Amino acid sequence: MRRMIIFFILFLGSSMALTAAPYKLAKYKQLLKTIKLLETTVKDKDVELLHTPENPGDGCIFTAVTCFQKGTLKLQPENSQVNSTFIQTIKILKRFSFSDPGKPCESSCESYEKKKPKEFLKSFAKLIKKVIR
Repeated sequence: MRRMIIFFILFLGSSMALTAAPYKLAKYKQLLKTIKLLETTVKDKDVELLHTPENPGDGCIFTAVTCFQKGTLKLQPENSQVNSTFIQTIKILKRFSFSDPGKPCESSCESYEKKKPKEFLKSFAKLIKKVIR
């Protein structure tokens, strides 16, 4: 009986670990779709340039994601027709959480080069693709 209980606990634990990974992967893929949608609705002319983390080290990914989330709050819709879609998309990006803080990163958001919103979003997508791999 004791062996049966131990086997059941091990089986249950391993099955839960296997289902956690696909959930995270699906979450990141959904985030990529959201970023792509935002790229088509964001205003890219006469706007504030945004600090854009590019190629952050493995220990700085959490900091880079935080920088991107802060930057998305400064984005503006291209026109009033896409405003409601734009607002919903920003809310999704704001709620996203990256669970691995990693080691402390020496660089801050302000240390990154400023770029236009569409380039900013492309770099964000590139970072999420790096996280997926």
